[in-house]
Amino acid sequence: MLTVTENAQEVVRGLTSDETMPDSAGLRLALAEDPTQLEVSVVQQPEATDQVVEGTSVPVYVAENATEVLDDKTLDAAQTEQGVGFTLAPQATA
Repeated sequence: MLTVTENAQEVVRGLTSDETMPDSAGLRLALAEDPTQLEVSVVQQPEATDQVVEGTSVPVYVAENATEVLDDKTLDAAQTEQGVGFTLAPQATA
């Protein structure tokens, strides 16, 4: 299952903290038409088939078409020249 770093959770919290957003608002990850690309979006609620990432303090949803691709990844966030960006990395093995 995808894991989400504290940095990424803070960014998601900032993106969804607007008072007009419902409690179910979160980050959604899905494969784009080009399956080598990932779509990242802020949504008000998950799609019916989305998987909810467990163990996070903010809602993160993974589209059904991306669960296998993201299963062994960690989502992180970092400041870039263009603003905050999300990155994926392999999960550390124990």
